[in-house]
Amino acid sequence: MERKKGERYTKKFRCRTVERMNACENILRLSRDMGVHRRLLYKWRDQLDPANVYAEGELSPQNSRESTLRGEINKLKRLLADKMVEVDFFKSALQKVGARRRKSDISGDKASTTKSETPLQGSLSIERMC
Repeated sequence: MERKKGERYTKKFRCRTVERMNACENILRLSRDMGVHRRLLYKWRDQLDPANVYAEGELSPQNSRESTLRGEINKLKRLLADKMVEVDFFKSALQKVGARRRKSDISGDKASTTKSETPLQGSLSIERMC
């Protein structure tokens, strides 16, 4: 497709190009064939709302599966980020507890948390044995 400098591509052309892009394995070759820069192809793909385009009947059901998978990936990324925040919180809390324990060992004060000491079960004292 030839166009003059500064002229925009039609929405239909962009939709069809994105559709070809989703089915294509070599994006660089597609961009050369279409005469469109590769970054612009990705920009178009990100700008097109798959729900609206699919409702107009311009994208295949395969692409709706792709958009579903993309949504699932984004959901998993958010969950991972949340878990990383939790891990950072607990690491920080453990470091603070450890610092308090070390500080109380040096000063002789009672620690805010005690180390768990389990008494030996069934141990006999020497006096009882004699």
